[in-house]
Amino acid sequence: MDQIVSDILVTTHTPYPVIFARLCGAILLGGLIGIEREKRQRPAGLRTHILVSLASAILAVIAVESVHQTGLSGPEVRIDPIRVVEAVTAGVAFLAAGMIVFSKGEVKGLTTGAGMWLAGAAGLSIGFGLWLIAIFAALASLVVLFVLGKLEVALHWKEPEASFQDSAAEQRDKERR
Repeated sequence: MDQIVSDILVTTHTPYPVIFARLCGAILLGGLIGIEREKRQRPAGLRTHILVSLASAILAVIAVESVHQTGLSGPEVRIDPIRVVEAVTAGVAFLAAGMIVFSKGEVKGLTTGAGMWLAGAAGLSIGFGLWLIAIFAALASLVVLFVLGKLEVALHWKEPEASFQDSAAEQRDKERR
């Protein structure tokens, strides 16, 4: 039983409170990015962005810890944490591509896909302990999504988005005809 407990409570290079703080940070920043998408009724919203960011942070923490594990050190073992970054990027790109739809001559979902990619990058940053980079990126994304979104409408580059209630009312009107 002691072996099982010691395997569960393995000693880490990064203290567990720091690891858990990083994971909570990834949840928070992924949530901030996801709230904007949720507000606009996009298919990938709050929960999706949190999960992408959290998963990315976990993979980054695992990469950091694997470099310091005694069982994985030695001349025959080569651990490259950058491969984790590549794997997360590929995985999130796969998810983001699923958000992009070409319909009626319009491409939709690009911004949501980019937000998922950014949530993954923020999670990786926090997982590697680069908090300030992740915080700056998340705040910058909110400026891009909120402020520039309003500017595009004000400059008449884009039409204001219909609210969820407006969309539902339009759908009911179509069904009546």
